[in-house]
Amino acid sequence: MTDRLIHVEIDDSNLPAPTPEIEQERRVAIFDLLEANRFSLPGREGREAPPGPYRLNLAIRDRRLVFDLQTEDESKAAEFHLSLGPFRQVVKDYFQICQSYFDAVKKLPTNQIETIDMARRGIHNEGARILQERLEGKAEVDTDTSRRLFTLICVLHFGG
Repeated sequence: MTDRLIHVEIDDSNLPAPTPEIEQERRVAIFDLLEANRFSLPGREGREAPPGPYRLNLAIRDRRLVFDLQTEDESKAAEFHLSLGPFRQVVKDYFQICQSYFDAVKKLPTNQIETIDMARRGIHNEGARILQERLEGKAEVDTDTSRRLFTLICVLHFGG
């Protein structure tokens, strides 16, 4: 299948070192993303998109989220920049609920942990929905791919 990502790199060169929890989230998101994803580039301005599979470098530059895509042979496929503004609140909410979840796992009963986890998944789904909207016309992704990409955006957005 060519409509997929085969390599994901996070440009965190300008970010502080991530916490162990954030690093774990990032590793899991990249692993899951590479195991199963749907990612394609639509044709633009009357030209067909370079065929996948794709290599993704995700970064924040000049306060914008940058998707830098290459083909399997590392030829330039596309680059697009998204404003971080639409993500700010949902990323903030997601980090707050994740911290509550990490704290809860250490000391709360299972039913309370499950309640927090349900809220966490709801916020995560909202972030994935916003990402799919922002990618419209630039890239086509399924819900699971969008969720995993949103996790990586969170890591970048808050600088680890």
